[in-house]
Amino acid sequence: MKTTSLAATDPDLAGALPALKRAAAAAWRLSVQTGTPFYVMENGRVVNRNPKAKRRGPTGTNANGRASGGRT
Repeated sequence: MKTTSLAATDPDLAGALPALKRAAAAAWRLSVQTGTPFYVMENGRVVNRNPKAKRRGPTGTNANGRASGGRT
């Protein structure tokens, strides 16, 4: 059976994962400093990893989950 190597031969691709991890860490630090949400995908669900962020519903909804603005 033929085995394949997962090592990237292109230096740009080889450094991509560490760069993405650094960018994610910087984005998380910024979200903590500014009190904004930091969304990530976990187990197929989008979750906020900044517990101190203001909780708001999806864009265009009020606290009850109903459409905001206009008549009801």
